[in-house]
Amino acid sequence: MGFVIRLAVTAVALWITTLIVPGIDVAGDTATTNVLTIVVVALIFGLVNAVLKPVIKVIGCLFYVLTLGLFALVVNALLFLLTDWLAQQLDLPFSVDGFWPAFWGAIVVAIVGWLISLVIPDKYDKR
Repeated sequence: MGFVIRLAVTAVALWITTLIVPGIDVAGDTATTNVLTIVVVALIFGLVNAVLKPVIKVIGCLFYVLTLGLFALVVNALLFLLTDWLAQQLDLPFSVDGFWPAFWGAIVVAIVGWLISLVIPDKYDKR
């Protein structure tokens, strides 16, 4: 149940990001296509973050320390761009138009996801 809740939170955060950040778009033909695209992209984003982010944190530990954690913003943007590339490989109608939309998109997804998770009771969020 926790996985489904986290997936839904990420999907809603991605949807809000497509509304707020210029340069991040979902261009499906129907609303159903857009919803399915956002759910699949949320799944890809979650997998990319779960697999690569810990490895990058260990390898780039020195950069995190030297930049007082600001390097994390760059890493998140690059992971967002990787998610876009993977979505393009799967022919999903999701696009990120470069580094800066990815940068702001990663920040918006993180903030919106955090705000939504504040509302979810702890019994469902088993992190």
